[in-house]
Amino acid sequence: MTRIEERFARLNSQSAKAFIPYLTAGDPSLHTTLELVLALEKAGADLIELGVPFSDPIADGPVIQRATERALKNGATVHRVLELGKNIRKKSEIPLVLFSYFNPLLNHGLERLAADAVNAGFDGVLASDLTVEESEPFLRTMRHSGLNTVFLVAPTSSPERIKKIAAASTGFLYAVSRTGVTGEQQELAADLKQFLQTLRMHTRTPIAVGFGISRPEHVRAVWQEADGAIVGSSIVKAVEENIGRPDLVERVAAFTAWLKGSQSK
Repeated sequence: MTRIEERFARLNSQSAKAFIPYLTAGDPSLHTTLELVLALEKAGADLIELGVPFSDPIADGPVIQRATERALKNGATVHRVLELGKNIRKKSEIPLVLFSYFNPLLNHGLERLAADAVNAGFDGVLASDLTVEESEPFLRTMRHSGLNTVFLVAPTSSPERIKKIAAASTGFLYAVSRTGVTGEQQELAADLKQFLQTLRMHTRTPIAVGFGISRPEHVRAVWQEADGAIVGSSIVKAVEENIGRPDLVERVAAFTAWLKGSQSK
């Protein structure tokens, strides 16, 4: 099993749920991202999604778009994010997902990417804009190297597509909580419970929910129905708000702990 599969299996045996932060690698620097990963693990993160910055982040809202711009200006590339994975592995065994749009991965070369990702200590790869219908080369190459392949499934997906996406997803299935781009929301979608119940009919793979989860009550609500809660924009916003502060890492870690519910904000 990959570290992702082992972590979900362990959490399930403990009747616990996963807390999965997303970080844009290279925002505000690759070294700071390394420190953030280690600090967020101590703050209660079970897995980490490391985002590769891309010039056209069509699925992301303003917060992650700005983080992507900062990371690109700081020279973050697929190669450097993979090197970051190696540096994380020197200090931690936390499961890592390489989160990207498909273009940078394809440009790197799928076979090269698979080998480099395994060598760097990543456990899974998610290409957010890769459709399941066009994923066969990606699936074959990543799985041959022992990497999990994580796909997004939306509330608007037909039963037929849900079945295909569920079959293509290993490690966990990323359930998008609502239509639209990433970003903080005051309330979760009213039909989220029904959506997750539908997904359960098509897969035994753990389900993690992302998009719009920005408060501890959101995390708790997701945990009632899913196996994990993914938090991106609110954590990336916390990074943005503390750029230039010497205690940025500590502040973001404290915010993460508050989101998970392990301490007061």
